[in-house]
Amino acid sequence: MNIRGFLETSFLDWDGKVSSVVFVPGCNFACPFCSNWLLVHEADSLPEVSLEKIDNFLRQRQDFIDGVVITGGEPTIHPDLIDLVKHFKAMGLLVKLDTNGTNPAVLSKLLAPDSKLIDYIAMDIKAPLNEKYALAAGTKVDLAKIRESIQLIMSSGVDYEFRTTVIPNILGQTEIEEIAKTIAGAKKYALQQFVPNHSLVKAMQALDPHPKETLLSFVEIAKKHVPATIARGV
Repeated sequence: MNIRGFLETSFLDWDGKVSSVVFVPGCNFACPFCSNWLLVHEADSLPEVSLEKIDNFLRQRQDFIDGVVITGGEPTIHPDLIDLVKHFKAMGLLVKLDTNGTNPAVLSKLLAPDSKLIDYIAMDIKAPLNEKYALAAGTKVDLAKIRESIQLIMSSGVDYEFRTTVIPNILGQTEIEEIAKTIAGAKKYALQQFVPNHSLVKAMQALDPHPKETLLSFVEIAKKHVPATIARGV
């Protein structure tokens, strides 16, 4: 696996767990608000991290680290993702996957009842499943695959969350409620505050995020459909 970043210790990337975070390059989206755009567009400028180095750290911290988060970029575009997951599971670690949900074929293998490969999955839902999705993703999106991934995750029996970064010029009250209706009854839904500083598109860097009070009001609206809705970054 081509790994272009490794965060040794995180208390933020997996609620309730101490994790290490593996960053893989490349993505099939070009979200204008993306803060990890170097991984997507200039991955070759980042030093490659060897799996041996990661393994050595994890073995030394095996009594402290609960699991590994595999994120990106978009991990499911890599054909050796499943092998990487199996590698960490063989070390006795929990594994969390971050995904944009565009590859349900891969998710179905990772979430198969007899596989026991993934312990937690977080799927980003960029917008309501309509024309706004392409605006938020920065490219044309097969919405049928997004819907399929949502249904697959919700029925998998694996612990999960959905999450949305609330972009002021794309998402408001109406859009958040539409997303919440789509995932009604989900285990967890996180509304994430937009952080403009490092956005891919420079115009986004000058965009003010929704005020805290507004974001919290969106949480209350979403709770009508997903009671376990939370705010992050406020």
